[in-house]
Amino acid sequence: MCTCSRYCPPRCPRFVDKQGSRWTVRPARKDDADKLAALYQSFGAADRTLGVPPAVDHQRRAWIERSLANGRNIVAENQERVVGHVYYTPADAPRPELAVFVHPAFHNRGIGTELCKHAAAAAVEADCEALELHVSQTNRAAITVYQRLGFEVVDRDHTIQMTLPLQAQRTETVATERNRQS
Repeated sequence: MCTCSRYCPPRCPRFVDKQGSRWTVRPARKDDADKLAALYQSFGAADRTLGVPPAVDHQRRAWIERSLANGRNIVAENQERVVGHVYYTPADAPRPELAVFVHPAFHNRGIGTELCKHAAAAAVEADCEALELHVSQTNRAAITVYQRLGFEVVDRDHTIQMTLPLQAQRTETVATERNRQS
């Protein structure tokens, strides 16, 4: 059992998924581009939403480079590979847009949820007002997870737009978790 320390980020970087596998969640680095490309190469048409990740390799690599350059990126990995990626962009916006992706073989294990919690904690520390996202109306599993995390539906059109307000109670939650871990 991890006891963490005062040196941990807002959330403990280590977690165990629903199947008992151990993962580390950490900020992505520019040199993670190849690992992210390998992650996204395994995505089929059913794993893409709203055109991302791009299906064509050179477009996908350009998209990865843009996300690493302009957003706040976090990955979930084990000793072998990166299996999840969350980012919000632009990183300095008061209400950046969130996107989260998990390798299809690792769905329903809590990895995406943990990545979203890390992104929310990072956004709170960056003084963001809220996180926003768009999700396909047919992606019921994702919508359920986002609602459990506190996202609210703000618009329904071709997609569902959701917002996670990062209010004082969210700041308190992050501070409480940090104190609990130290």
